Amino acid sequence: MDLPRETLDNLHDQRLVETVELGDDERGLALTTEGRDLLQSHTLERDGEPSQIFYAGASRSREIDHDSNLYATFRQEEARLRDEHPDLEMRRVILEQDLKREYQEFLQDHNRDRSDSDGRPGRDENEVRDWARDHDLPYFDDQVHFPDYRIEYEVDGRELRQDVELFTPHYRGAHAASRGKTGFRIYFVASRGRGGRSGPRPRGIEEFL
Repeated sequence: MDLPRETLDNLHDQRLVETVELGDDERGLALTTEGRDLLQSHTLERDGEPSQIFYAGASRSREIDHDSNLYATFRQEEARLRDEHPDLEMRRVILEQDLKREYQEFLQDHNRDRSDSDGRPGRDENEVRDWARDHDLPYFDDQVHFPDYRIEYEVDGRELRQDVELFTPHYRGAHAASRGKTGFRIYFVASRGRGGRSGPRPRGIEEFL
């Protein structure tokens, strides 16, 4: 996002954000713990869940590049959706880790508060399929498939969602084909060349097979 210098300095002075090195002489911003807590304190709940979950600090160094590209795809997706739906109301973005955490809670529900639990998931295939269907997630090859993130938004009172997956250069063959079957909107980011960072771009799955 583009912030006025005065605003950026003010956020730094209040210790609400910190600068993160992205490589290739690029820098980004991450919330500090104080910044995250401030945002969370002003976040309204919807249907018993926070309208948006925030995180503090930067990813591990090997994940910073991937996560910064995810943010770039979100900016593109948000612009695309607003072009299609001028009256769009953005609800929240749900990360893969949040979807998977909810899934694990579902799998382990029967083990909660049981001292004799062996820790094994207590759900059969039909229950898992039903959970995936209820959460509008694809289930095939005996597993639930999760996007890198999900955008939830509303248009004319209709609750809609868009799942997004970021492909990196190692996505090829069967792995790419499996991800392509999910129906997620796919972005691809190429390896860095001498020109430095090239932003992610939407692509069709056929380009990877």
